[in-house]
Amino acid sequence: MPTIPWIRVGTPPHPETLVMASRLEVRSLRQVPGFLTASLRLLLQARRAPGALGVSLRAELFKRTFWTVSAWTDKAAVYAYSAAEPHRSTMRRQRAVMRESTFVFWTMPADQLPVQWDQVRDRIARERSTDA
Repeated sequence: MPTIPWIRVGTPPHPETLVMASRLEVRSLRQVPGFLTASLRLLLQARRAPGALGVSLRAELFKRTFWTVSAWTDKAAVYAYSAAEPHRSTMRRQRAVMRESTFVFWTMPADQLPVQWDQVRDRIARERSTDA
């Protein structure tokens, strides 16, 4: 299970930070290499995005599942990143290979960064059980 560990890219300007986490599952193993390549490209974009504070990626390749977690100054920064290229067109193309996806947002004290993977899994599991 390849994991890109937490990469701190900014200094929090406020005591609270916005966290965005996702779980993305592709339909088949054939789509994993392309999705991984796209995910790494978007990780690089996030590292350079205004308002980004930190990012991490975990790929469970044989489960066809990708996890992301990032911290941001605010929702406007997250939305600007997701609307910018290459994120916007990459996600549009990748929708065809997606089986399911879950996104969660929460705030946490900036001094508690980096976000731990068990927090991400717990929050996404709660969100998925609510949706079921």
